[in-house]
Amino acid sequence: MDKRFYVTGCMALVSCLALFSTGCKKQPPITLTCNASAPALYPGEAESVTATPGSVSTKKNNNLIYTWSGPSVSGNGTSATVDTASLQPGSYTVKGEVKEGKKGKEGRKPGQTATCSADFTVKPFEPPTISCSANPDTIKPGDTSTITAQAVSPQNLPLTYSYSASAGSIEGGGTTATFTSSGAPAGAIGITCTVADNKGHSVSANTNVTIQAPPPPPPPPQAQALCSISFSTDTRRPTRVDNEAKACLDQVALSLKQQPDAKAIIIADSNDKEKAIEAREQKRAAHNRHVKVEDFAAQRAVNAKDYLVTDQGIDASRISTYTGTTDDQSAQDYLVPSGASIDNVVQGATPVNESEVKPQARKALPERHHHQ
Repeated sequence: MDKRFYVTGCMALVSCLALFSTGCKKQPPITLTCNASAPALYPGEAESVTATPGSVSTKKNNNLIYTWSGPSVSGNGTSATVDTASLQPGSYTVKGEVKEGKKGKEGRKPGQTATCSADFTVKPFEPPTISCSANPDTIKPGDTSTITAQAVSPQNLPLTYSYSASAGSIEGGGTTATFTSSGAPAGAIGITCTVADNKGHSVSANTNVTIQAPPPPPPPPQAQALCSISFSTDTRRPTRVDNEAKACLDQVALSLKQQPDAKAIIIADSNDKEKAIEAREQKRAAHNRHVKVEDFAAQRAVNAKDYLVTDQGIDASRISTYTGTTDDQSAQDYLVPSGASIDNVVQGATPVNESEVKPQARKALPERHHHQ
């Protein structure tokens, strides 16, 4: 017998006996595990799922095929990506499957197919936060204030700003605006700063700008009494402007020169005796046109005005003359600043008709001759 044939036959027999004694070992089934790169994320953020197979057969010509399923999932081999921008907030699952075997016959035998799944959560975007401030926060009527909004989006979304005011006007965009107080009442004006992201979230914050009340207008100018002239000392010429009267009128003239837009009022009176004389003369004049009626009060006012015009150079249009109702032989002088009301001064007084009452010349008294 050929020695080589003997050795080969013995080896084959030994192999068969060994196989019979140990039994045939079966290939364990393939396994698959999946992992998501981010268990929780916001829409638009990157998400991927990776599949890791186990117990893969090492047989020659063994082939692996992967498939993926799930919302907005696209897979390629052992990894898949999720388009989270199209997903609404919520919980989602990505499923993976692997098949092994000869090319074209993958997964036909038991144990050649495995699946896995990975869960992830799409979180809703958080709304932005905002604060609102005014500088300055107290202004005068007609002034402006700068309004500043400070806003933050937790997910760095683009932000749009807007502003409103309860009165006045406000203009601007971005993080600043200008509030104008024109037309707004005094007091606190409410300012609202609003910010919105591109996901429909909108939040607001408030601040106030206080408009100060305008100072009260100055009181209107008032007519003021100056000096008073007495006509009681010269009994023979009771309407004459004497030296004492001139001293008073010089003060009136000085005031008028210092205030070129002011005017003067002279209100003269007569006593009851003079009024009685005037009444008698008026009765006589009713029957005799040659009788001259002397109005003592009017004459005093006109004579005082004549001194201011003739001796002091005051424009006659700046001086008004009146007669009063007091039982007295005097004239009161008033200074009337521009814009001042004269109602309280001339109340009850009567304007002098200066076309009828003419000023009297200031003549000296004739000398008296004493008989020897």
